[in-house]
Amino acid sequence: MRRCIFLLTVLTVININTYAQLYFTKNGNVNFFSKTILEDIKADNNQVLSVLNIQTGTLRFSLLNNAFHFAKAKMEDDFNENYMESNKYPKSTFNGAINDINNIDFNKDGTYKVNVTGDLMIHGVTKNITIPATISVKNGKISGSSVFNVAAKDYQIKIPTIVTNKIAENIKVTVLCDYEKK
Repeated sequence: MRRCIFLLTVLTVININTYAQLYFTKNGNVNFFSKTILEDIKADNNQVLSVLNIQTGTLRFSLLNNAFHFAKAKMEDDFNENYMESNKYPKSTFNGAINDINNIDFNKDGTYKVNVTGDLMIHGVTKNITIPATISVKNGKISGSSVFNVAAKDYQIKIPTIVTNKIAENIKVTVLCDYEKK
């Protein structure tokens, strides 16, 4: 009986310690920008879920593709129906980790340049990528940001010939998240 109580206590402490290392956001921001001679296209998604484990560096993102908003309703419809096929591929995800997580001191204010490596899944296609990111710690709060490019063809997103001059081959993606302790 004593062993059972001891084991339960140890498991509870381990679980609380691991749980205390998790930070999350339900309203992270992912936006993308396509620049061509004919047209600039920008879309924002403020409903991004992300979880960061500051002990292991594990980083996860999930977003609904139909939560991107454009300046023009026609662009939003084309994005969801013709390019992303949001009914068929409703989510995009990233599952990875911050490289060299031990170089970040989450107990003191600072800005840290890091690389993040993991699997980015868009349009049902998963690619392993490494991207630059910045982790900031200020007054006990953690934020993360990254800017990188995604090639539509790498994720089998077909751009009709008639609009290839309006949509860039490489789309600039910007990620901004402010995390709260879970």
